[in-house]
Amino acid sequence: MQTIVLLSGGLDSATVLAMCRAEGKVCHALSFRYGQRHAIELAAAARVAQMLGAASHNICSIDVQCLAGSALTGQGEVPKGRSEGEIGDGIPSTYVPARNTLFVAHALALAESMGAGEIALGINALDYSGYPDCRPEWVAAMQEVARLGTKAGATGQPVKLVAPLVSMSKADIIRAGLALGVDYVITHSCYDPTPEGAACGSCDSCVLRRRGFEQAGVKDPTRYRL
Repeated sequence: MQTIVLLSGGLDSATVLAMCRAEGKVCHALSFRYGQRHAIELAAAARVAQMLGAASHNICSIDVQCLAGSALTGQGEVPKGRSEGEIGDGIPSTYVPARNTLFVAHALALAESMGAGEIALGINALDYSGYPDCRPEWVAAMQEVARLGTKAGATGQPVKLVAPLVSMSKADIIRAGLALGVDYVITHSCYDPTPEGAACGSCDSCVLRRRGFEQAGVKDPTRYRL
């Protein structure tokens, strides 16, 4: 089975790549450059792809203007110091307009062009931070797009979308990844890192990552800003 793995360089997508590799799948990692302020994640994605045995790693560039209007693409400040309740309440300013829909569209095109039968996503419905394009309903809708809007789908062999982490807690994801040998020190999750790559420790992504390691009972290997 050839699988396209959407790889951000973060904790979740690294775990998905490890899971797919453990199942014997030939994995082609796909990352995106879209004007994100945390573009350092692409270096992490390259490390993860290499260390976890991806067969290839492509970085696709998307016009920044197509994904404007988000704190992650320079429109305002990244929220800091929010409680877990605040993180889960409403859609945050770090939501990037239709980002995951665009990502899956590109992944579908790549899958069809190379004959891959599957796209693996690292989305999570428990720690999804209010993003509408990280819910099971969205995955189901995109599966219909794959079925109805592609040659593979029209000929009865639609590319399958899988989201193995969708119902897992961050702690469970970390435990699963560690069991598969993932070294999370090579991953990057922070929305607002220093130029040297240190995590801020207080954005929503850092809060959820730190909590995940705490609940998993595992030392957090993240390098945080002093």
